[in-house]
Order: sequence, then structure tokens, then C-alpha cells
Amino acid sequence: MHDRVYKTDEEWRTQLTSEQYQVMREKSTEPPFTGALWDHHGKGFYCCAGCGEILFSSRARFNPGTGWLSFWAPVNESHVAHHDDHTLRQNREEISCYRCGCHIGHVYFDGPAPTGLRYSINSAALLFEPEEQAIEEGVGAPPYE
Repeated sequence: MHDRVYKTDEEWRTQLTSEQYQVMREKSTEPPFTGALWDHHGKGFYCCAGCGEILFSSRARFNPGTGWLSFWAPVNESHVAHHDDHTLRQNREEISCYRCGCHIGHVYFDGPAPTGLRYSINSAALLFEPEEQAIEEGVGAPPYE
């Protein structure tokens, strides 16, 4: 894992698009079926748009029909932080990038085997890195392979 990233609010506003800022710093959620990556099917890695940390692999991706990217596990559990979320009169589990603290989505307990989890992620919080490029840069295979 990389060193933690700390930025001022102004630095985040300069780096992120308006939509990314709303999702990642203000904990908003993009509407279903609208995110740039929700129906993306390339092989590779999904990285935090805030700091570049590799969060998910296409190998753990599945389509539950919700309109958001969904994964059954992160590449490394230590790359995501879990927080209780009691907004919207619901008890949910929010997840953020551990490295920079940006909100990326929520995790639910209705996913497929082998974990039974569904990491529901906002497209605005991620950047996609094709597998070939990641391998060239020395990114190894996820630990669950």
C-alpha cells in the first residue's frame, strides 16, 4: 500500500471534476445507469480517482442489475475503509479509499460467492487501468487468484 494522501478542500476541488467532488468528498451518489463505467467490460483494474490506489479488479466484477459497478471483493481489503452510514434512514456500510479517504460507495451482504458481498461503487470515484498497462507497470494479480 502507498503512503496516505492528505489534501485541502481547495486541492480536492482543483483536482476533481464537479461530479467527482460531489461523490467523493460530499458522499453523494450518481444516479443508477448513468456512470461512465457502470456498463464497462474491459479487463483490468479500477483505481481511486482521488489518489490512484488500485481498489478493484475486473475479475471480481459482476452485474446485479442495479446500475452501479459491483464487485464481490476489493483487490486488497486493506485498500478500502469501512464506516457505518446511518443516512437516508438506513443502516448501511460506507466504503472509502483507505489511502485518501474519498467516498467510493457502499458494501451490501447480498453478493455472489465466494464472499457473499456486493461492493456497489460510483463510477465517478474510479479510473480504469487496462490489464496490459497494469502488468507493464508491475501491478500483480489480485490475491484471490
